[in-house]
Amino acid sequence: MPKTLQLMWALSGLLLTIASTFIRPSMLLPSLTNQGNNVAIESISVTMQIGAVLLTGCLGGRSAALLSQTTYIILGLSGFGVFYQGGGLSYLKSPAFGYLLGFVAGGWLCGFLAFLRPPSLARMAISCFGGLLAIHLVGIFYLVAIQIPNFSAIQTSFWQYSVQVLSGQFLVVCATIVIATISRKLLFY
Repeated sequence: MPKTLQLMWALSGLLLTIASTFIRPSMLLPSLTNQGNNVAIESISVTMQIGAVLLTGCLGGRSAALLSQTTYIILGLSGFGVFYQGGGLSYLKSPAFGYLLGFVAGGWLCGFLAFLRPPSLARMAISCFGGLLAIHLVGIFYLVAIQIPNFSAIQTSFWQYSVQVLSGQFLVVCATIVIATISRKLLFY
């Protein structure tokens, strides 16, 4: 992929990641009452960040994903309020920061895997779930590293930042897989 196209995808990925920090996905669920054809809109307890990171990797490749996520972290640590709970150097002490660092590894891995073979639903699924796994592994390693020897805090953080959000992230990843597959087919690469 040409460098100018990679830079375009990196900038798009950065903007998408920043914007998606504040977007919560929802899903339509059928009403359980017998009163007509009602549907309920349920908010999913995650943001769209994971989707933005993985979509950047699937469409822009590993270099674009690496550049966009590295820039995102630098902006956040510089004090710009691009992270979910603000920004600044104090974020380094938060267990959540490890998952943000995982965006770099997850985006890179997703981009690497997405371009190994021609795009298909299976290829995008492998790359997106591989990226999600990388994000969680880096996040878990970071939260363990900053909270040793407080195993109670490690357990609480692991539950909060990995276990509780995983089902919502799976839904976002599934949507990302479909969007990435269709987009790659439409873009002819």
